[in-house]
Amino acid sequence: MTASNEILPPDFRTFSLPLIGLPVNHVWQGYGSAIFLEFGTLQEGRRRRDGSLGNPRGEWTLAIEWSWRIEGKRRIWCGSFSDRERWPKALEYLKGSTVVSVSLYGRLPEISLDLSNGLHLLSMMTAEGDPEWALTKRIEGISTSIYAVAGRLQIDEKPST
Repeated sequence: MTASNEILPPDFRTFSLPLIGLPVNHVWQGYGSAIFLEFGTLQEGRRRRDGSLGNPRGEWTLAIEWSWRIEGKRRIWCGSFSDRERWPKALEYLKGSTVVSVSLYGRLPEISLDLSNGLHLLSMMTAEGDPEWALTKRIEGISTSIYAVAGRLQIDEKPST
């Protein structure tokens, strides 16, 4: 089963509502400045080609490919253009907090995540193209992702692997 449909921002609220109250149980860095937040119950990660175990996956995942920042009450803690040495500590502070709200902002949909510890994670693409984030939920063997293409939200559904 594969589907791709444009959806409107009010549907984003409906889609993302079950994320509210879930804990950030795992945070990891991908290639370059990509970051991934795993929410809710974790499942064992897939095996890598070398046989090692990959990162666990949550019931929900927020992936931001690049151009992101973490904000505190009065300052930016760090972002994708900060020194890489700052990232692990800042990302570690996200763990253990719960999702207070998730929303879209901007003319081209960017994502904003507000956490119970007072931190905020925002995507903010700074190059040509589309915002580079995706929010994915995994329920009953189905993986549903929402992301932006050409200024509009898209939703894809496929079997979870």
